[in-house]
Amino acid sequence: MIVAPSDPLPQQFHKEIDMMHQKWPHVEQYIVYFQNFTNTHAPVEVIRERFEQVVNLPGVVGLSVGTRPDCLPPEVVDYLAELNQRLYLWVELGLQTTYEETSDSINRAHDYPTYVDAVARLRKHNINVCTHLINGLPGESLEMMRENVRRTILDSDIQGIKLHLMHLMRNTKMLRDYAEGRLQLMSKEDYVSVICDQLEMIPQEIIIHRLTGDAPWDSLVGPMWSLKKWEVLNAIDQELIRRDSYQGKFDIRKETDHAAHLLTL
Repeated sequence: MIVAPSDPLPQQFHKEIDMMHQKWPHVEQYIVYFQNFTNTHAPVEVIRERFEQVVNLPGVVGLSVGTRPDCLPPEVVDYLAELNQRLYLWVELGLQTTYEETSDSINRAHDYPTYVDAVARLRKHNINVCTHLINGLPGESLEMMRENVRRTILDSDIQGIKLHLMHLMRNTKMLRDYAEGRLQLMSKEDYVSVICDQLEMIPQEIIIHRLTGDAPWDSLVGPMWSLKKWEVLNAIDQELIRRDSYQGKFDIRKETDHAAHLLTL
């Protein structure tokens, strides 16, 4: 069964549900995920028309909306606040990095303060926020990747985090940088190690939405090991066991509060 993006949203929903029920036949409640692209990059009237097509469908209890921090004008935030009173809502913000030099190199087109402000405006309405970060971006060291998580947690009141690997895809500008030696792809060992470092910093109350991801094999240049997602997830589990560690073992919020307390003594 093919779910076409051009199909009416209720039709897409029912097709997805039919496919999902082949594996999980007893599921009766659903969170509709507007994932691809920027789902608040339109006039609020258009956004409302699209979201309202699905929020009242049978079994729908929640909505997850992927977007950019710079595409949340006040009227859109007000509508999201309204939705948050009606059903379970998450807003996923694509941050990717806290470093402006990296942001410029990947053409993110907004600065870090824009992200911090967006989270604050969403949290004013008690909307759950999930932040998306990418490990392995051009020019970022393992320490910078750890720092991305540290800054994100300390600077913004988030309830979820999504950690991902940078995939080098065909027909992208980064491919030229890779061919000319200016971009190095992460090894599986480094990725597993830095993910475990990041997990140790993340407070236990923050929900981990993703630890890795895969990409279409026919357009992926690398890292090719990322195609074996379960092997990566198993390697993360094994590394945490080896360390005798877990999410929040070195909770960055608690450690920062403790250091601040010591300074006041």
